[in-house]
Amino acid sequence: MPDTAPAPGLPRSTDNASLRAFLHGLPGVDEVGARARAAALATRSLKTTAKAHAIDLAIRMVDLTTLEGADTPGKVRALSAKARRPDPDDRDVPQVAAVCVYPDLVPVAVDALRGSPVAVASVATAFPAGRAPLAAKLADTRQAVADGADEIDMVIDRGAFLAGDYRKVHDEIVAVREACARPGGEPAHLKVILETGELAAYDNVRRASWLAMLAGADFIKTSTGKVTPAATLPVTLIMLEAVRDFRAATGRQVGVKPAGGIRTTKDALRHLVLVNETTGPDWLDPSWFRLGASSLLNDLLMQRTRLATGTYPGPDHYTLD
Repeated sequence: MPDTAPAPGLPRSTDNASLRAFLHGLPGVDEVGARARAAALATRSLKTTAKAHAIDLAIRMVDLTTLEGADTPGKVRALSAKARRPDPDDRDVPQVAAVCVYPDLVPVAVDALRGSPVAVASVATAFPAGRAPLAAKLADTRQAVADGADEIDMVIDRGAFLAGDYRKVHDEIVAVREACARPGGEPAHLKVILETGELAAYDNVRRASWLAMLAGADFIKTSTGKVTPAATLPVTLIMLEAVRDFRAATGRQVGVKPAGGIRTTKDALRHLVLVNETTGPDWLDPSWFRLGASSLLNDLLMQRTRLATGTYPGPDHYTLD
């Protein structure tokens, strides 16, 4: 694992001038170097035993997701059943980390997952664009939490960020975090979606990562899955470096969730190698690293079966999500 970068001095205030001075004082990203390192780590191969362990770990890290306008209660119930029992023929397959749905379908997922350790995650704050008044975003969040969501995936105001209004972005995250409170219980975990495909530069990915963490994010997440590019290895590398350096500066650990475009076992394992080599084993746990995906789980199950039996199951063996 590379040496931890020197921790920059944290901003003393959250006014826009202080945030701007801090964020623009962060070390610039070596874009060529980031792409080269990500490409080099992507060539690492895993031996059979290590690969089997990594596949099971990747399954445990999946946020099984359906975020389509045509989503129905029946689809969410079917997805929840798959989250609880990914392979009906193999009880040894671990359960996934969470099921991620739109806010109005949270009660359906909560009911379907009751009694299981699988969390219910809900997008909120006018996902995916984030174009809504703050009051509407907070109402969206509070309703999802009241309906039983364990985790909230919010989107930042990319327009405000790109315009340099860092205070607005910061304060919205703080307000949404407060809306995650649950009277008499643990607050919902907050994942902050940066939508890195709209941030235009790797330096902005680093700045947005730090801004979200300073505002109290429990996780930083690459993308909504609705914008291309989504979760690329260089972007995930930059975000992993950010959480590593943030912990060195503050003592607080923050998770990372790449989402969008992660479809194959090879994609997933490349991300796990990236985690291990950038942040180390502390992040190799579903509590600190997630994979937002819909079709990935089937490929992980197929590769798991092939390792165990030497043959691939038929294409109709697993449900289509």
